[in-house]
Amino acid sequence: MTATPSNPRGLQDIPFKLPQVDPAKKRRAKHICELLKEHYPDAHCELNFTNPHELLIATILSAQCTDVAVNKATPTLFEAFPTPADYAKASPQDIEPLVKTLGFFRNKAKSVHAAMTTVSESYDGNVPQTMDELLALRGVARKTAGVVLSNAYNINIGFVVDTHVMRLSQRFGLIDEAEEGNPVKIEKKLMALFPRGDWGQLSHLLIWHGRRICKARNGSCADHPICKRYGTCGTSKA
Repeated sequence: MTATPSNPRGLQDIPFKLPQVDPAKKRRAKHICELLKEHYPDAHCELNFTNPHELLIATILSAQCTDVAVNKATPTLFEAFPTPADYAKASPQDIEPLVKTLGFFRNKAKSVHAAMTTVSESYDGNVPQTMDELLALRGVARKTAGVVLSNAYNINIGFVVDTHVMRLSQRFGLIDEAEEGNPVKIEKKLMALFPRGDWGQLSHLLIWHGRRICKARNGSCADHPICKRYGTCGTSKA
């Protein structure tokens, strides 16, 4: 792709301008990425799924909920409704008992039913592969769409930003103070800092490190080489 002033790396299908980043910060980001890959070679999406529509459903259900809780609920749900058409034939009330262990289960049942109905009727049962089409589905925000595109289709159109990614972006000094707490600004900054081919996997790497080591509270950051070298949470910084 050809570079332009608004998109210097030639990411022509990205519908917004990415911020300019200092080359030194990109080199630092590269080193952090390399270390994360070294420490978490098996990092992956921890929602269980076997096809794109199952991942879409699981991601909708995961809002304000842990992956562990979702993974406990989805086997029975996926068995009861094997295809998007099966959800479309049912009602939200039919779905509710199978997701009642999850927070906001009534709204989530409505979202799953509506999203799968659209997938069944408008896309012949196939989950769409563009950000705009996914965002038009009920219950789907940019983060949800990014998870589906990256993990089901290997399409990196954005950077998935959850609470772990937000926290580690701050602690690793990847974002500026004005970007803290703003997932939109954080996503753009991470997209500018890292090569596009790393966006999907790096989100998993940050999430794994955030869940296992660099936790919001009572983390073991001081003993981990990545945090010690690059984090404000460790004993020293590079």
